[in-house]
Amino acid sequence: MNISRSDYRVFSANSSTACTELAKRITERLGVELGRSVVYQESNTAETRVEVKESVRGQDIFIIQTIPRDVNTAVMELLVMAYALKTSCAKNIIGVIPYFPYSKQCKMRKRGSIVCKLLASMLAKAGLTHIITMDLHQKEIQGFFNFPIDNLRASPFLIQYIQEEIPDYRNAVIVAKSPSAAKRAQAYAERLRLGLAVMHGEAQHSESDMADGRHSPPLSRTTAGHTGLELPLMMPKEKPPITVVGDVGGRIAIIVDDIIDDVDDFVAAAESLKERGAYKIYIMATHGLLSAEAPRLIDESAIDEVVVTNTVPHEVQKLQCPKIKTVDVSLILAEAIRRIHNGESMSYLFRNITVDD
Repeated sequence: MNISRSDYRVFSANSSTACTELAKRITERLGVELGRSVVYQESNTAETRVEVKESVRGQDIFIIQTIPRDVNTAVMELLVMAYALKTSCAKNIIGVIPYFPYSKQCKMRKRGSIVCKLLASMLAKAGLTHIITMDLHQKEIQGFFNFPIDNLRASPFLIQYIQEEIPDYRNAVIVAKSPSAAKRAQAYAERLRLGLAVMHGEAQHSESDMADGRHSPPLSRTTAGHTGLELPLMMPKEKPPITVVGDVGGRIAIIVDDIIDDVDDFVAAAESLKERGAYKIYIMATHGLLSAEAPRLIDESAIDEVVVTNTVPHEVQKLQCPKIKTVDVSLILAEAIRRIHNGESMSYLFRNITVDD
C-alpha cells in the first residue's frame, strides 16, 4: 500500500518545558501537532524510559532534541526514543539536533578520544537514518556519519538581526576573536559590506598544551650498539600580548563565533576592543551554552549585547542577564523538515552559502 506524503510525525525527545519550546515552534510552522510520547527518568534508578503513544508504522518520524545542561541524559533520551521508533517499524527516523553535543570533541587531544565519532556511531546503531543540525563546530564532523546529515546555517538570521536591530550598523566592524574564526568573520563582513578585524594573543587558550608527560625526557638507557636519535628541539609555544589586526577606533565591534560557552575569552576580547576605541560591542553566536558564571560575567563586562539563537535552551540565563537576546531559527528547521519529507531539494536552504561559511 502506498504511504501518503502527509504521513509523518514530529516528536520531542525531551519532556521539559524549556526543551519542548523549540519543538512547539517548529510544529506550529508546519501546521501539525507534536507527536504524543512520554519521556522520563525512573525515580529510583534514573534510567531513561520512553513510551510512544501513537502508531508510527511506515511513517517518516522527526525527533527534535535540544540539549540542556544535562547533556548525557539528553543523548540517552534521543537514543532510546530512536530505538523505540525503529522497533515500532517507522519508515525513516530523522534526528533534528540543532546543537550537536560533543562537537568540540571532534579531534584527537593527547591521550583522549574522538567522542563525536563515537556518538555518530551510536545514533546510527539506534536507528537514525538522517540528521538535521546547525553550525557544526567543525564541518568535517559530517564525515563521521554513514547516513545523510544537513548542516544548516544560522548566519542569515544573525545578519538580519544586525541589519534590523543594531542602529548605525554601517559603522561597525566584524571581529574574529581568534585567527581560527577569521573565515567565519570574513563571511559576515563580506555579506554586510563591512570591515574585518582579527584578534590574536594571550586571550586564546582553547588550544593550550597541558602537561601530559609527552615533554618528559626519555629514560636513560645504555643499549649496546644503539646511540639513539638526536631529534630537532621544538620550541614551546608562547602567546604574545593580545593584539587587534584592524581598525576598531570609533566603531561598533561585532564579534562572531559558533559557540559561546565559558565567556572569559569574550570578556577579555571586549575589554581589549574598548581600550582600542570601540564604543559598542556585540557578540553574535549560534549556540548560547552560557555555562557556569556566564550571565554574571557578561552583565559586569564591557559587552553591550550577546545575541544567540534558540538552538539551546537559555531562558534562565536571560532572566539573570538582560544583555542576552534570542533569535528564533525554527523557520529554517521547519522548512528543512518539510523538504526532506516531501523529497524536495535542500539547496534552497544553502543558497549563497560557501564552503567557508
